[in-house]
Amino acid sequence: MTVSDVSLDTFLDSGRWDGKINIAGWTDGSGGSRDVVEPATGAVLGRFGVATASDVGRAATVAAEAQHAWAATRPEERAAILRRAGQLWEEHAEEIQRWIIRESGGIPAKAALETHIAANECYEAAALPSHPAGEVLTSNEARWSFARRRPAGVVSVIAPFNFPLILSIRSVAPALALGNAVLLKPDPRTAVCGGVALMRVFEEAGLPAGVLSLLPGGAETGAAVVEAAEVRVVSFTGSTAAGRKVGEAAARHLKRAHLELGGNNALIVLPGADVAKAASAGAFGSFMHQGQICMTTGRHLVHESVYDAYVAALSEKASHLPVGDPASGAVALGPIIDESQLKRIHSIVEDAVQAGARIAAGGTHEGLFYRPTVLADLSPDNPAFAEEIFGPVAPVVKFSTLDEAVELVNANEYGLSVGILGDVGAAMTIADRVHSGKVHINEQTVLDEANAPFGGVGASGTGSRFGGATANIEAFTEVQWLTMRPEIAPYPF
Repeated sequence: MTVSDVSLDTFLDSGRWDGKINIAGWTDGSGGSRDVVEPATGAVLGRFGVATASDVGRAATVAAEAQHAWAATRPEERAAILRRAGQLWEEHAEEIQRWIIRESGGIPAKAALETHIAANECYEAAALPSHPAGEVLTSNEARWSFARRRPAGVVSVIAPFNFPLILSIRSVAPALALGNAVLLKPDPRTAVCGGVALMRVFEEAGLPAGVLSLLPGGAETGAAVVEAAEVRVVSFTGSTAAGRKVGEAAARHLKRAHLELGGNNALIVLPGADVAKAASAGAFGSFMHQGQICMTTGRHLVHESVYDAYVAALSEKASHLPVGDPASGAVALGPIIDESQLKRIHSIVEDAVQAGARIAAGGTHEGLFYRPTVLADLSPDNPAFAEEIFGPVAPVVKFSTLDEAVELVNANEYGLSVGILGDVGAAMTIADRVHSGKVHINEQTVLDEANAPFGGVGASGTGSRFGGATANIEAFTEVQWLTMRPEIAPYPF
C-alpha cells in the first residue's frame, strides 16, 4: 500500500482520520501529525495525528463524563455493541490485514491471526456485562451484605508495535464491556492497525462518543495517560524498562497498573524428544514475526543427548526460511520494525560471538531484513542467552539433568512463558518447579487465546491480568461493599 493505494480502502479510508486523533470525534491533534511509514520499503502510507498532554487532559475529562452513562447502559446493550465489534473485525478483516502487513511488517498469516483474535476478544468480552457482578456475604448483623463489582471508571491502555491490534484489543474490549471508558495510546509506529482500526470498529459498532479516545504519541503522551486525574487503571504492554516507569508513576498517583512486560522465554527439549518436531517448534517460537514477540523463544535448553542433532535441524530450518517484504510474496519473516531495533539485535549477536558463541545459521541482514539466526555453544552468562533480544535469534544451550534445566530457566529474571518438549511425565515435574506465568507441554512458547489468563512474573510483569472472565473482571473493576437493613439501625449515641 503506497499513498496512492490508500484510496482502495473503504472502512479505513484515510480521508476520515488523516492527521487526526479522536476525542468524541475525529479532530486535529495539538502535536501535529506524523507519517505512517512502511518498514519493508520506507514508503509513506498516510499520516496520523499526534496527541499532546493537553489533548489527553481533554480526552480524560470527556471520558469521565461519558463513562457514567455508559456504565448505566443496560448490560444487553453493551454486549450487543461488543458482539457487533466482533463481526466488524471479521467483515473487514482483509482490509485491516493489509494495514497490519504494511505498517507492522507482519506476514499475512500473522495479520490474519491478529484480526481473528480481535474478533474473539470482542466475543469473549460480550459475555462480561451479564457475568455475575459480586457475591452475597454473611454478616453478624441483621442486614444484607454484598461485595459487588463496579467499573473502575477511566482506563488507559498503552500498547506496543509488535502485535498492535491484539495487544490493544485485549484490554480495550473487556474494559469497555465492563462499563469503563478508555484512553488508547498506540505505539506511533503502528498507530493505524493498533489505533485507528479499533476506533473505526467501535464507531461502527455503536459505541457512544467519548467512551473510547484515540491518542497516539510518544513519551509525553504516555506519561499523560498515566497521570490524568480521571484515570483509575493503567493497562500497559511493552518493555520491562518502560513498564517500571509506568508502574512507578501509577503508584505515585495511587492507581493500579497492570503490566505485561518482556520475556526471555525458555524452550526445554528433553532426552528422547522427536528432534525434527522439536526443531520445527523451536523455529516457530524464535522466528515468528521476526522474534518481535514477548513470548518469543529466547533460550533453547536442549539435553546433551540430542543437542548436536537439534542444532543441526534448527539451523537447517533457519537457512531455508525466506525473508522479504511480506506484501510482495510468500515469505516467512518480514522486516524488523526500525533501524534502532535492528542495530540492537545485531549488536547482541556480535557480543555473543565475542563471548564464545558460534553462529550456526544467519547472523546477517540486508536493510531491515535480518536472517533467522542460530547461536550454538553458548554459556549461560552469554549476553544472547541472558538478555531479551526481541529479534529472530535462537540461542541454544545444552543441559545434562532435569535439575540443571530447571535452574537454567529460573536463573533468568523474566518469567513469562516456558515450553517443554518430550516426555510428558518429566515435563510435568518440571512445570511444577519453574517460575513462569505460562507453561506449555509439547508446545512452543508463543501461545495466546482470548479466554485464557495471560501474564508473567518477575521482570515479565505483574501476573495474569488479561484474558478470561476472572482476570478481566479483576483488572477492570473495583470491589464495593454494600449493606442494607430494613430500617435505620440503632446506635448508642
